[in-house]
Amino acid sequence: METRLRSWVKSTSWRITGFVILGVISYAFTRNWKETTWITTIFHSLRFVLYYFHERWWAHISWGTINHPLSHLPVKPDLTTEDEEAVRNLLRERKCLSTPDYEI
Repeated sequence: METRLRSWVKSTSWRITGFVILGVISYAFTRNWKETTWITTIFHSLRFVLYYFHERWWAHISWGTINHPLSHLPVKPDLTTEDEEAVRNLLRERKCLSTPDYEI
């Protein structure tokens, strides 16, 4: 899952690219800077907001994603001895440890 800020930054960078491309195409057809500005601004303002919500919607869909084997474990700032042992046991069960004395 990505943060909302990351989604906004991705949306902004994508819209800037599209803004330039549509601006060039619009001007090539209209040869009028005022019309080009209106067309490009309205189109990309709408697409900017729609892309953000599209990205957030897809962030909630697990289809097509690969989860790490330990992704279901809760994240804590400090692991207790019991937590470390639980992780070791899970790794052993999934045959992820090559040696029994693996340090976490």
